[in-house]
Amino acid sequence: MGGQKFEYDESGSTFFYFVLSFLALILVPATFYYWPRKRKEDPAKLAESCHCPNCMKKRVIIEQSQPYKTLKNAFIMLAIISGWVLLGFLAMKVSQFDYEMSNFDPYDILGLPPGATQAEIKKSYRKQSLILHPDKETGDEKAFMRLTKAYQALTDDEARRNWEKYGNPDGPGAMSFGIALPSWIVEKENSVWVLGLYALVFMVALPTAVGTWWYRSIRFSGEQVLLDTTQMYFYFCHKTPSMPLKRALMILAASCEFDKRHNSEIVERITDNEEVPMLLRELPNLGEKNKEQPLCRPYSIKARALLHAHLSRMRLPEHTLECDRRYVVSRCPDLVVEMVNCVNQLIALAYARRIPRLPTIETIENCMKLSPMIVQGLWEYKSPLLQLPYITEDHLKHFTNRKKHIKSLLQLAQLSGEERRQVLRFLNDQQYEDVMKVLGNMPYIHFQVNTEVIDDENSTVVTAGAIVTVTVFLRRTNMKELFGDTTIKEKESIKEEVEGGDAAEKGENDKNEKNDKKDVFKRPVWMKQARKQVSKKSKKPAVKQQQAKAAQAAAAQTAAAQTAAAPANTANDVKKSKEPKKKNDEDGDASDVGSSGDECGSASSASEDESRDKSSAAEDDDDQWDKFQKRIQKRERLEGRSKSSHPVHCPYFPLEKQEFWWCYICDRKSHTLLTAPAHVTALVDSHELQLRFTAPRWPGLYTLACCLRSDSYIGMDQQQDMKLDVKEAAAVPAEHPQWDLSDSDTDNNDQGGNESEFTTDDEVEEE
Repeated sequence: MGGQKFEYDESGSTFFYFVLSFLALILVPATFYYWPRKRKEDPAKLAESCHCPNCMKKRVIIEQSQPYKTLKNAFIMLAIISGWVLLGFLAMKVSQFDYEMSNFDPYDILGLPPGATQAEIKKSYRKQSLILHPDKETGDEKAFMRLTKAYQALTDDEARRNWEKYGNPDGPGAMSFGIALPSWIVEKENSVWVLGLYALVFMVALPTAVGTWWYRSIRFSGEQVLLDTTQMYFYFCHKTPSMPLKRALMILAASCEFDKRHNSEIVERITDNEEVPMLLRELPNLGEKNKEQPLCRPYSIKARALLHAHLSRMRLPEHTLECDRRYVVSRCPDLVVEMVNCVNQLIALAYARRIPRLPTIETIENCMKLSPMIVQGLWEYKSPLLQLPYITEDHLKHFTNRKKHIKSLLQLAQLSGEERRQVLRFLNDQQYEDVMKVLGNMPYIHFQVNTEVIDDENSTVVTAGAIVTVTVFLRRTNMKELFGDTTIKEKESIKEEVEGGDAAEKGENDKNEKNDKKDVFKRPVWMKQARKQVSKKSKKPAVKQQQAKAAQAAAAQTAAAQTAAAPANTANDVKKSKEPKKKNDEDGDASDVGSSGDECGSASSASEDESRDKSSAAEDDDDQWDKFQKRIQKRERLEGRSKSSHPVHCPYFPLEKQEFWWCYICDRKSHTLLTAPAHVTALVDSHELQLRFTAPRWPGLYTLACCLRSDSYIGMDQQQDMKLDVKEAAAVPAEHPQWDLSDSDTDNNDQGGNESEFTTDDEVEEE
């Protein structure tokens, strides 16, 4: 057999195979993901949508916000179609390669059976050459060359033997490895161009692309907010621990996203020199004379004026300030979320005593209030009824009469059909239908809270310093279930569903509490932690008790060893074993052992009790470990949740908006935040979340508040008070086989826990 050799693709066949496979790998998924599809609107959703002028105008604005969408889709379609055409051409090119030459069979070409004589070979060759000769009208040069090669292979004895033995008329050939690249790449004349192309791709284009991506990515936080904006939020929230609402709005308008130097999407026009001062004169209490940086910069004043105009629902010039207002308003929800996160981190730093001043709960709540205000284009002190279509401030007088004074959307939904139509008598039938659609699709949240201490022996008792877990159950329904124009049966069925679900959840919680009280389980070793340090005075009695227990255990072990080594017991030993055992003294000294039978009985009973305790402890450990793993898996599933819930009716917001919520626990009396606000972004039907905080260090009765805030609607916030009865923590043994706590550590812990961050109800009454 010949040697091996490497050769480039001279004919281009293997290169075409490589290009064909590479193009197919790119083209198939690109067609599936990027082919433009026309989304057909659901007729049911279209019928449920609002058709007020503001909503119709918003749909037109959204469609016009992408002017190059049609052209972009056309380019995408053209690129994909061109790719498939190229793929078909390559497939045809590959199929036309000389497959017959790679499967050379001279007998088949001459049309003869194997083993034909020389006369038959010559006769067949003459007959076919008269037809396939290039000089003939029916000639085929390629076929004639194959015919000639087949004739030579069968007429030459050596060539015939080589073909029969090796399958090749030329004899055994060298094993060749083809490289799927054309040979012109390695030719000397083209080396400069090839090296230049490699340098351009790998030394210029690739580093430039990576560097550009890295430079852009490091400027943003996880919420796609500029890091400069985040630093500014930290500075002002730390500077103003008690931040009023207008101050928070002023800081929001100073975000770097609205500065041309940080954001290239910002448009600065010459007309701003005239239109912005005119707008400032129409807006009172704007605070444009503030000298703080960057609150006094022109971009900040302009953004602040646009936000004030948006909240006042003022008309702006269509092609200038109105376009700027849409951009500023569209960026605000993400900025508000970042501001809330900054305030929450400052509160955590204050708890860790890294910063001296603690931001109040009003600061973070004022930041949260900005989101529904901007989404609805409405000031917080305005009536929530203005979120409905066709209703203006001139119509609010119709909601007040001698019998009923309607201030909220919930009160309007609970009216009967006749009363509601009478209140909305200024609307025609089509307008009234749109109002009912919007009001009926607004959220009504069933809010339930359950408090427990998961890692403690008794989960229903809250001890000082324990980790309290608050499980919040949220169930969303449409507000149309509260409409008073439903029939009595429908009302009862809705009421039973709502109250039945709540009662079932409460019943399950009560059962769980009873089961927890009955089945008191032992915590596993890895969960046992010291709750409270024992003082030095209470240390000595605990040491004596432990010494007494150790002496009893040693006596039992020695008695068991003696009974195992001794022969059969006598009758006197049996009688003595039936007598009751003497009690030990209060000092913990072990009593004298009366007989080996007593020791044997006590040792056997002690061993049985120990084995039972060990088995039950092992089972409890397994159960707790399974619960712990389920809790971790549940947390991992929640971290990957989607950000899609229900669409929000917001005609003054330029983009489509989904319903999100904030849920947190706070202490209203001390104005402190206890848990980080959980941002609920996937409340479609129901949702469950857990909030954890550390119980107060001092026993007492505390009143906390679990709050639920909407980031899309005004007047949808809820608050549920929680009575937390904190008991004194059980004393922990001073000496533990696994934990060696020095006196200095206990002194430091005692000195660090002198004050409580909570306020009890008794302290408030005394004040």
